[in-house]
Amino acid sequence: MTIETDFFRQVMGQFATGVTVVTTRSKDGLAGLTVNSFTSVSLEPPLVLICVDLNSTALPFIRESGKFAVNILTSEQEHLSRCFATTSSERYEHFCNASFHFASTGSPILDGALAFIDSRIIAEYPGGDHIIFLGSVEAMGTNGYAAFAHEEDLEQSNLTEEMNGNASHGNKLKHKEPESPLVYYRGKYRHLTHGYQRPSLASYVARDVE
Repeated sequence: MTIETDFFRQVMGQFATGVTVVTTRSKDGLAGLTVNSFTSVSLEPPLVLICVDLNSTALPFIRESGKFAVNILTSEQEHLSRCFATTSSERYEHFCNASFHFASTGSPILDGALAFIDSRIIAEYPGGDHIIFLGSVEAMGTNGYAAFAHEEDLEQSNLTEEMNGNASHGNKLKHKEPESPLVYYRGKYRHLTHGYQRPSLASYVARDVE
């Protein structure tokens, strides 16, 4: 008996995830792809990982550049998720007409994203029909705040004027109300409801269930 691909996809689809667009910039230009295989790995030091299909056209761009940015999408950015998942001229020639800025590595930070994590690749591992990239976080930001691992990267960043602040390792952004994330569940895009909200478990309990 074997594990069928369709059933594996169906089972994994029971796990709701956020939706991201991973971007990079190499000598050959810009590239981006829709990714939900993304997770944090370590707090000390800050590390994240992404999984990229071996057949992805963005893979050689990521490998050549040695860096990537994870853009966590809002519920208003479903069109970007769809575009960066297609094989279209809009994606390959026009970067899905997305507006963006740069933080630390030069990878595009999509305007309006719920949050971003800008990383440099420190390791690559085989993962079946995917490649696993481990990234060291160089900059990140969300909901009115951005932080940089290195003070000199503040000078290289061209984030919007409202993102320019006065801290050596962090920039205060213009405060705004938190937006809802774009969610993917059972093969479909979903939006969170604000009708049900409960505080999370205590931190010591959370550590026990990791």
